[in-house]
Amino acid sequence: MSRFMQDQIGIPACFSSGEKFTDDPAAITRSGQSVFMSVYRTKIADQCRLITITWCKNLLLHGLSVSVEGEKGEKQCCTCKVELKPWYFWRKQGSKRFVVDGKAVDIFWDLKAAKFNGETEPISDYYVAVVCDEEVVLFLGDLKKDAYRKTGCRPALIDPVMVSRKEHIFGKKKFSTKVKFHEKGRFHEISIECKNRTINSTGNTSNGNISSGGGVEPEMEIRIDGHLVIHVKHLQWKFRGNESVHVNKARVEVYWDVHDWLFSPGLRHALFIFKPIISSSSSLSSLSSTSSSPPLSSFTSTPSSSQAGSCDSIEGGSSEFSLFLYAWKVE
Repeated sequence: MSRFMQDQIGIPACFSSGEKFTDDPAAITRSGQSVFMSVYRTKIADQCRLITITWCKNLLLHGLSVSVEGEKGEKQCCTCKVELKPWYFWRKQGSKRFVVDGKAVDIFWDLKAAKFNGETEPISDYYVAVVCDEEVVLFLGDLKKDAYRKTGCRPALIDPVMVSRKEHIFGKKKFSTKVKFHEKGRFHEISIECKNRTINSTGNTSNGNISSGGGVEPEMEIRIDGHLVIHVKHLQWKFRGNESVHVNKARVEVYWDVHDWLFSPGLRHALFIFKPIISSSSSLSSLSSTSSSPPLSSFTSTPSSSQAGSCDSIEGGSSEFSLFLYAWKVE
C-alpha cells in the first residue's frame, strides 16, 4: 500500500455503542458504512478555524457529527453528535453550546422533516447552523428563514469556504458521486468503472471481477457528466497515476491509486483525488484530457487551518478545494 493510501482516514464508525469514534478501515468495511465528510474554513472566536461536517450511514444507524477546530489547530476541540434513529425524534432538532477560546459557539439543527431519498446526506427540508459572536458562521440546508429565526443571529461577514471533502462509497465495479468543483458552480456527476478486457483476437470485453491474470487485462474508465475523460488500459501496470482534464473552463487534476484493488487480498479500497485548478486563461469549453500534474505526494488529505489559508477571499490561480474519494470494492 502506498504512503498516500496509508494516511489516517479519521472516519467515525457512525455512532456505535458508547458513541466511540474509530479510524479502523476494517470496521468501516464490515458495517458497509457510507461516510461523507466536508471541511469548511471560516472565522470563529476571532481566528480562522476549520469546521468538519460528517454524515454517516450504515444498516443500523444514521448520524451527523459537527466538529470545531480548537486552539492551535487541535482536532475536534468541540464535537456535536446526532443520531437519527427513528425512535429518537427529539434528537432530530436541538442545539448544543461549546466554549472555544473563551467564546460561546452554538450549533443548531433541525432534521425533523429532512428528506434523504435513500442518501447519506439530506437533500432538502433541513438546516444545520453554527453560530459565534451573534453571527451564523456556517449554514447548511435549505430552511434558511427557519434557521435565522431560531438562532436570532445575522449572516457572517465572511463566507465559509469548503476546503476539502472525503467520501467513502461502496460498490462492486462502479462508483458514482456528485460534487461541486467550485462553490458557485453546479453539481457534476463523477463515475468510476473498472472492467476486464479479454485478451483475444476479437477484443471482447468482460465485466467480471478485477484480476491481473486469467487471460484478461483490467482497465478503468472515469467519466464526468457522462463524458469519458480518462481511460486507463493495462491497469495492472498503471495502478497509480494522474491526468489533467477540463470540465467546461476549469482544469481538474485527477489522481488515482488502485493498487489494493488489484494486489491486496481481503479489504480493498482505492483512492481518487479531484483537485480543481482555477485558471482565467483557460478557454476550453468541452471535456478533454492531457497529462500534466504535480506529484501525488504534494497533497495532504487532512488540512489544518494554517494550511487552508486565510479567511479572506481566495486569490491566485489554484482552488483550495479537493475531493478525496475512497472507493471500497466489495464482492
